Amino acid sequence: MHLPVSRYNERMKTLTITEGRGRLGYWLKKAAQGEDIGFLFEGKIVALRPVEVVSTDYALQEYALTPDEMAAAEKRIGAELKTARKRGELTRFTGSKNDFR
Repeated sequence: MHLPVSRYNERMKTLTITEGRGRLGYWLKKAAQGEDIGFLFEGKIVALRPVEVVSTDYALQEYALTPDEMAAAEKRIGAELKTARKRGELTRFTGSKNDFR
């Protein structure tokens, strides 16, 4: 559902890119403080919102692993790598074209 721009303006400070560019830090700070700030881009309003970024989010979203399951997988993979190194099954990647042979 697309609401008209005027409906958003009642609740959100909406800026063009040109208006916001000169004081971007100011608008980011306002958004981080919880104010509704949006930029008009190609006829749509793109809202600035703070988000939490946690490295375990990827495992949770991509593989549906809980933190405990991720810890267990990390431990298991580490042990498998250690065993493979001892057996000489792994070679160091140096970035040279010879690594791909």
